[in-house]
Amino acid sequence: MKNTLSTAVAYYTALGKKNLEEIEKYLHPDIQFTDPQETVIGKEAVLKAAQGFSGIFKTLTIHAKFSSEEQAMIVYDVEIPGFAKNLRAASLLSFKEGLISKIELIYDSRCFLEGQ
Repeated sequence: MKNTLSTAVAYYTALGKKNLEEIEKYLHPDIQFTDPQETVIGKEAVLKAAQGFSGIFKTLTIHAKFSSEEQAMIVYDVEIPGFAKNLRAASLLSFKEGLISKIELIYDSRCFLEGQ
């Protein structure tokens, strides 16, 4: 079984590089993604969301990472030109069969409402 932390870091590294082919390797077919604005279910839908997200940010920098047997937590900043220099976010990733089966993205959504 793959280490959850190394898989989580590899996933976010690939996302930071906007490498959708690499991202796909880490996703379980029945993955569920949630954030303060939406829930997306299924590998293809999550890949489409990742593609949309990768089109708006300039950089993604991992700041902290923690893991247990079946979960990992990644804390990172994204720079979104014209919007946010350092939007801090945290993702709780759950694993099934060595793949990411759930991503719970946590961030302060007020910045989207306020345009900060």
